Amino acid sequence: MSSLPVYVGLDYHDASVQVCVMQHSGIILGNRSCSNRAEEIVAYVEQFGPAVRTGIEACTGSADLAEELVRHGWSVDLAHPGYVSRMRQSPDKHDWGDARLLADLERVGYLPRVWLAPQETRELRRLVRYRQNLVDERRNARQRIRALLREHRVRREGNPWTRAWLAWAAHAELGEQSRWIMDQLLGNVQRLNQDIRAVEKRLDTITEKDPLVQALLEQSGIGPVTAWTLRAEIGRFDRFRTGKQLSRFCGLTPRNASSGARQADAGLIQAGNPQLRAVLIEAAHRLQRCDERWNAFASRLLRAGKPKCVVTAAVGNRWIRWLFHQMQTAA
Repeated sequence: MSSLPVYVGLDYHDASVQVCVMQHSGIILGNRSCSNRAEEIVAYVEQFGPAVRTGIEACTGSADLAEELVRHGWSVDLAHPGYVSRMRQSPDKHDWGDARLLADLERVGYLPRVWLAPQETRELRRLVRYRQNLVDERRNARQRIRALLREHRVRREGNPWTRAWLAWAAHAELGEQSRWIMDQLLGNVQRLNQDIRAVEKRLDTITEKDPLVQALLEQSGIGPVTAWTLRAEIGRFDRFRTGKQLSRFCGLTPRNASSGARQADAGLIQAGNPQLRAVLIEAAHRLQRCDERWNAFASRLLRAGKPKCVVTAAVGNRWIRWLFHQMQTAA
């Protein structure tokens, strides 16, 4: 084995990984496909020299492989998913070239990196996203129930989804086939309600002693769902240098569309996790109603003629930047 350090690029697939090994000078020492096993990848690379830095495309399963390589003493960087997506749009795309490009970007220090979350954070993230999937399914089922009632021009005054409303919907006068569909949808909603409660109970149990979650719950406007989502998607607040950087990660930063003498805004940046941004926008709505400080801030913007949607986004942006400083002492 050579004593010269090497740079490694990994193009990830379910069954195999394309491994490119490159010298500091840019010379390719090897580029071949290995099985999706950390031991085989390490054995192949070490015949050329010790790995200095390794770049792997961020996709499903790559974080687990990256963590295994870290346990072997490697320094591994996850390539930004947006950059990996653009790589897939290349007119001349192949595994050999993708692995070579990742290794070359690591060599020159230009690889756009993302945070490699620890195993427990990734597990929490899966559970939070599973809950959100159940909530989305329930919303879709409820929308189909309302649509079915509208088709039959059947309506009832009062708040929907209460026990009284559900009992009425279960006996509303519908056609034979529509009644069967309604029973199926109502059964789905009941099942999903039970599944969501089970997930929330599990989330409450596993985060009961989490200091960051408990610190978040002490803040005005934050409930359990918001705290769980922030903990899962952000992970650690101290991995960001500034509150502005955290706001950009959450997708709450205004996007500038200026050119020459024309100065214009173009809404929020198209970045960040959609579920995280939705939770923060919901929190901004609550803060405007319940917190005097943010209510006053929103009122000033409204008096200045800003649209309500812009005001809510501004509250969310300022609040998450303020929260960044509050959470610096939390683990």
